[in-house]
Amino acid sequence: MKEKQIAAAVREGKTALGMELGSTRIKAILVDEAHTPIASGSYDWENRYENGIWTYSIEDIWNGVRESYRQMAEDVKKQYGETLTTIGAIGFSAMMHGYMAFDKNGEILVPFRTWRNTMTAEASEKLTELFAFHIPQRWSIAHLYQAVLNKEEHVRHLDYLITLEGYVHWKLTGERVLGIGDCAGMFPVDSNTKDFHERMVKQFDELIAGEQYPWKLRDIMPRVLTAGEAAGTLTEEGARLLDISGNLKAGIPCCPPEGDAGTGMTATNSVARRTGNVSAGTSVFAMVVLEKELSKVHPEIDLVTTPAGDSVAMVHCNNCTSDINAWVSLFEEFALTMGMKIDKNTLFSTLFQKALEGDKDGGKLLSYGYLSGEHLTRFEEGRPLFVRTPESRFNLANFMRVHLYTALGALKMGMDILYEEGVALDVLTGHGGLFKTKEAGQKIMAAAMKVPVAVMETAGEGGAWGAALLASYMIRKEEGETLDHYLAKKVFAGEAGNLIEPDPEDEKGFAAFMERYKKGLSIERAAVDSLK
Repeated sequence: MKEKQIAAAVREGKTALGMELGSTRIKAILVDEAHTPIASGSYDWENRYENGIWTYSIEDIWNGVRESYRQMAEDVKKQYGETLTTIGAIGFSAMMHGYMAFDKNGEILVPFRTWRNTMTAEASEKLTELFAFHIPQRWSIAHLYQAVLNKEEHVRHLDYLITLEGYVHWKLTGERVLGIGDCAGMFPVDSNTKDFHERMVKQFDELIAGEQYPWKLRDIMPRVLTAGEAAGTLTEEGARLLDISGNLKAGIPCCPPEGDAGTGMTATNSVARRTGNVSAGTSVFAMVVLEKELSKVHPEIDLVTTPAGDSVAMVHCNNCTSDINAWVSLFEEFALTMGMKIDKNTLFSTLFQKALEGDKDGGKLLSYGYLSGEHLTRFEEGRPLFVRTPESRFNLANFMRVHLYTALGALKMGMDILYEEGVALDVLTGHGGLFKTKEAGQKIMAAAMKVPVAVMETAGEGGAWGAALLASYMIRKEEGETLDHYLAKKVFAGEAGNLIEPDPEDEKGFAAFMERYKKGLSIERAAVDSLK
């Protein structure tokens, strides 16, 4: 009976689609009117390090978008016997910030510069001083101003500057718009006007006036939209670009595209004050909705917004699970060499659970998972590193535990700044790959952050589901209904998730590890300087 109801919903377009272009996977999730995932598709991809730039090609982007959509549509056909021709609404999400610069013909001027690049230190420092507002290196405006400082010729031909999900949305709808959450990662926004900060816009235009570019900042930036606003519809060209089978019809409404930070907040019901969420995967970032403004500018803290435009403090770190993934792949290779075929998910789960058997302090082992630079600890480049002394207790449990610890090391340093500012958190909701193994990542996170950590059943769905929720909100909200009310009453009502309180002994063990982590940064620095 349930399958028949879903089939009818598919035929009648009583669904919503969320698509997210994450760092290692592109995912498409279709939900029904109850916001329950009913079909999905995915596409694995990896960034490339080319000419000193972390990037993805335009071809990579569209191959992944089409394939994840195709798999999702195929899943619909297989489960419910329906050909997907219409959808209630669509939402797009992607890795936040970065730099995608296009000319007036819609051609990309330089390869996509992702959030992972730490190449804009000079611009970041100068803009932070000019605005009296912290501008992180990965923000679009930092990339733009660094290109100006570098006298890059492409800047003169710039017609549109946008983030990845905004680019996909633009090509599918023709609309040059972006959700306020990721707009706040392009350029500072004003939470009162729900727009780019006008004083700072004028300051930037004055700063570069001597270059005599044929554009002003607002000419090349997207229009800022908040959650629930209409953001255009799928065009005929867009429908063919998304669905190469030709079955999908044009005219489907699309919600404002948002970065993975905004969809992560949505997917974890963390858009109200005193709530927070932490996304832990290739990168790790914590978002805390503020009750009041911070007392001063902190270079380690980004000030962004929820998809509705409320102020959020963000601690973002470039590195989290990439080095763990590399070690797990090594263990998988060893198993295959020994004639053992082990499912990758089983391998991850087994090793994560093994970490919980380790010494509370990680056996005095030390690791840095810096595959790329880490701005919070002042590294423009990184070198994954594992170090031990003759006295260290080197075994598998401690090895895995210390790698889970170090994945959160830089994040801990940033969160401590918020705690010193008096920021209060009732609970931190976790999502992303670190939390897929039951309890392991959650226990470590609770100990590190000294706050209860909740993980919901939908934690593994992540930003794609969050994008689907934003699309649902746009078409199903009541007059005047806020996003936090919609999520609390219509999506997460009665769902508290699995909550784990911090263990005092784990807290002590993590604190001991952090002492070594901070002292050992000079070893990481030496590795970066020595291994070129």
